[in-house]
Amino acid sequence: MALGLELPPAVAEGAWIEWRPVRPPYGPHQQSAAGRQAAAAALAAAGSADRIVSRDPGGRPRFPPEFAGSISHTDRLAVAAVVPGAEAVGIDIENATISPRVTEFVLRERERRVLLPPVTRHTPRELFSAKEAAFKAMNGIGTLGEFLFWQIELSQSDGTLIASYGGERIPVWVRSEAGLSLALAIRR
Repeated sequence: MALGLELPPAVAEGAWIEWRPVRPPYGPHQQSAAGRQAAAAALAAAGSADRIVSRDPGGRPRFPPEFAGSISHTDRLAVAAVVPGAEAVGIDIENATISPRVTEFVLRERERRVLLPPVTRHTPRELFSAKEAAFKAMNGIGTLGEFLFWQIELSQSDGTLIASYGGERIPVWVRSEAGLSLALAIRR
């Protein structure tokens, strides 16, 4: 685990997370390569004999059957999550500052009112990342049609973030450290 962003035991059960640095010159090719290396390592740790993550026609990563997974990267760091037997997984890392304008666009008024300080300790970057991770997991389900990540609605139940869209609900775990936010959504 990078930067001490460890998963709580309830989330970590059966989840394999691997990190890889992005090599210079830090462009899209290097970011993609680091993500695929992280995915191969997560697949190996999860026990998959197939460690190649191909791409579907839309460019999304396609993990081997029975090994739901997801990849994310910044310009300098890539991460992949694999959860054997899960229906869908979404992971996102963010290091960007989320401006008030972007916060207002991405988060509904109710989300800003009940999920940001002083009501909770979530930051705009964490909630942005939570929507991205949930979007990836919900796209992995494949029955929701076309939608955009910001259309997902976040709520909180018993201290857990819940992402909702089109009648589907997925828990999302978020954590931040050292200027980096990580979000993981798993539909088991």
